Amino acid sequence: MLAPLQAPVCEGRVNYQSGSPMTITESSQSPETPHAPLAGRVDRIPAFRVVQVLERAYELERQGCHIVHLEVGEPDFPSAPAVVDAGIAALEAGYTGYTQSLGLPALREAIAASYGDLGIGAERVAVTTGASAALNLLMQILVNPGDEVLIADPGYPCNGAFVEAAGGTVRGVPVGASTRFQLTSEVLAAAWRPNTAGVLLASPSNPVGSTLTAAELAAIGSFAAGRGFVVMDEIYRGLVYDGDGTPPCLAVDDGFFIVNSFSKYYGMTGWRLGWAVVPEWAMDALDRVAQNLYLAPPTVAQHAALAALTPAAMAVHEERRQIFRRRRDVLLAGLAELGLPAVYRPDGAFYVYADISRTGLDADDLCARLIEEFGVATTPGTDFGTHRASDHVRFAFTVDEREIRIGLDRLGAALRTLGGTS
Repeated sequence: MLAPLQAPVCEGRVNYQSGSPMTITESSQSPETPHAPLAGRVDRIPAFRVVQVLERAYELERQGCHIVHLEVGEPDFPSAPAVVDAGIAALEAGYTGYTQSLGLPALREAIAASYGDLGIGAERVAVTTGASAALNLLMQILVNPGDEVLIADPGYPCNGAFVEAAGGTVRGVPVGASTRFQLTSEVLAAAWRPNTAGVLLASPSNPVGSTLTAAELAAIGSFAAGRGFVVMDEIYRGLVYDGDGTPPCLAVDDGFFIVNSFSKYYGMTGWRLGWAVVPEWAMDALDRVAQNLYLAPPTVAQHAALAALTPAAMAVHEERRQIFRRRRDVLLAGLAELGLPAVYRPDGAFYVYADISRTGLDADDLCARLIEEFGVATTPGTDFGTHRASDHVRFAFTVDEREIRIGLDRLGAALRTLGGTS
């Protein structure tokens, strides 16, 4: 049974539901104020719902509420001490100017070395302003107007925006339990069209946390050869909990475009630093676009990232990975007991994607009521696509076990009140 942990939802507030309730909107344009027309692509880019949930949670916290944060994909740990010390040292040493557009040579070399004996040269590594900038740069050099790019549905919501910014269109391909919510070579073969330019993959994935095997990666590479590009999001590759972990894609197919980040495993979200590994033939184009769009990645963050790859910091990262594993198991067991099963036991990342259809509420309504009435912030499946999206909610285990248990306790109370289960 779940431990009966309780915590006051809104200490010092008489009416918890006072103030503005959480709403999910698709556009912030106001028709009342004359202004220059916005670009048409803006209307094709939906709101990032998890950000709206997070902002509402902060608003409620300012009103005195205790909110359990099961919504945001951000580690709750501060950056490792060695990383912080290196950042401070960089500031004190005056390293506040621009670096090369593709990053500090020492950091590019350290990232290349982190791939072990794969023989990845530093000349193939581009340091970027977060993984988002890496994805943006890759879409700019790979996508032409009118091109179509495939992504998994459910999948990370912001990828489509980078495709749109490059003049392409994104198409979500429905995936389910039979492929562990991943795009396989068979799924791609059925979905590929004449104007399909490539595919965006993720292993481990968001929101499901599933991985692709070496055999699946090889089959995807074989299918895509001569047809289009493959971009692999590996930002959660360090956060794998079961088996031998997911192999680096480059160990299977050296032609993939790789995106990674110092945010998740390395705990450096606010430093805004990521990287891409690309084939040598694409580096000149990526360099030229990076010079024009970003000039250079954040300098202090780069010096801090050098420390993130040292043995002292890696020991901290590994210790935290084990903590995430334990949190995952607590959340999985608690959700199962409440009758909200995970669609897949996550191999990696820090999310559980749960089926909430038996509650009788759609995901947007349930998530709104959970935060407004019970102080639990979660992310509706509608943030991750359209395929059965309203039947699912993503729960992030990025808070400590006590908070997770409080959240489960409140979730049980919510389900009893709403008549769904438990």
